[in-house]
Amino acid sequence: MANLAAVMPALGTIRVQEVPVPEPSAGEAIVRIEAVGICGSDTAYYRVGYIGDWKVEGPIILGHEAAGTVVATGSEVTNVAVGDRVAIEPGTPCRNCEECLVGRYHLCPDFVFLATPPYDGALVQSLAIDSRNLFVIPDSMSFEAAALCEPLSVGLWACRRAGLLPGDRVRVTGAGPVGILAAQVARAEGAADVVISDISDFRLALAAKLGFRTEKVGEIPEGPGHEDADVLLECSGAPGALAQGLWRLRNGGRAAMVGLPKEDVTLPLSRLNVKEISVSLVNRYAHTWPTAIALVSSGRVDVEPLVTHRFELADAESALTLAVDVPDSMKAVVYPNGIPAH
Repeated sequence: MANLAAVMPALGTIRVQEVPVPEPSAGEAIVRIEAVGICGSDTAYYRVGYIGDWKVEGPIILGHEAAGTVVATGSEVTNVAVGDRVAIEPGTPCRNCEECLVGRYHLCPDFVFLATPPYDGALVQSLAIDSRNLFVIPDSMSFEAAALCEPLSVGLWACRRAGLLPGDRVRVTGAGPVGILAAQVARAEGAADVVISDISDFRLALAAKLGFRTEKVGEIPEGPGHEDADVLLECSGAPGALAQGLWRLRNGGRAAMVGLPKEDVTLPLSRLNVKEISVSLVNRYAHTWPTAIALVSSGRVDVEPLVTHRFELADAESALTLAVDVPDSMKAVVYPNGIPAH
């Protein structure tokens, strides 16, 4: 049986080609990949070949937002069975180091993460992975929604890092997929008010359809005297967004920085100090998949409207260039084994 993958043999090039059919080790499962969401990190690796210290130095398969069907299991696998529909957590820790043992497995120094060099990702028809990374989804949940549990997990972790509490007033900067999902998590967790800001009318319109107050960047009051939020979720990575957002926080406010700008950030700490504002950084997530699945399956978080374009594996390159080719777009999903009939 062939196993086709969208391989990036060189910068800015995708070729669909056969790769080895995987065989499970004792603790692994083989998953037929049904849906893969395209992330900004995938596009960055495709276009420039690196993100921070992670550099593409050879052929790589991209894609880490994935879901599929278990088709085989190793001899020691007990948590999933053949036929299970699963969401895939893309990071595999060593599970034995200090970080893993205290529960911070996402900070494991030997973390193996799908589509982070040098490791291949999920734009492939069949994938072998540690079965402990697999979470069974209900029959009512689509593979598309299950794949989006990955960016939803980023939003969940941002809210946890910010210490979000019921009744908090929340500002979200950036109405991309993670920003809108973080906003939905904040609302589901009891935020009294959530407002989303962005420069894109298209993205703000989508946020508004999901029931959020929206503000256009450039039309928002800035500086002291405009404090109206308890929590800031910075999801844009835009230069200055964090500093501007911090000014909107009340005394004791908390911020989580999800979007990382390309250059260093300057903060007016001497003036923000008197407000005792806390700023937390966000590096992926931990222990989020069960909650993400519950939020989606219960209807408290709606991920489906974020998917604006769908592609076959043969068109994976178009999915990776979507944000540039179609500015009024949100999330592309690739179906390695074919787009199902709707």
